[in-house]
Formats: sequence, C-alpha cells, structure tokens
Amino acid sequence: MTATQEKTATITVRMPESLRDQLEKLAQATGRQRTYLALEAIRKYLEVESWQIAEIQEAIRRADAGEFATDEQVAAVREKFRTMGHA
Repeated sequence: MTATQEKTATITVRMPESLRDQLEKLAQATGRQRTYLALEAIRKYLEVESWQIAEIQEAIRRADAGEFATDEQVAAVREKFRTMGHA
C-alpha cells in the first residue's frame, strides 16, 4: 500500500430498487463504477453535514457566551428585508 492509499472497508447498504436503478443509469452515463458514485455521494454528504454541525456548535457556543444581536440590530435587519420587497 502506498502512502496515498487509505485502508478500505466494505459495507452493505439496503436501498430502494428505484435508487439503485438511478445509480446504475448514472454509472452508465458517466462511465463510472457504482461504487465510485456511491462513495462520492457519501463523501459529499459527510462534508456538508460536518460543516453544518460545526456551524451549529459554534452558534451554540456563542449563544452560551451571551453573544447575541441587540434589539436594534435585529430591528435593522428586519427593516432591511421588509423594504426590499417594496423597492
């Protein structure tokens, strides 16, 4: 195994046949293996979910530290968006 290769593990996933069929059609259309496409989908999902969880955790930390917008700041943003629809 080279330094750039990562150990792999095998998992089994149950999915609706319609989803499997979509995966097969995409694999044929792109010339990619189903495994490659499934792995890319999982990577992208984990990336987005990890980012979202990190953002939520940071927001909770800030809220716990008392870092809130003032009433005036909230009113200014509310007014900005209220008047945008009437421009």
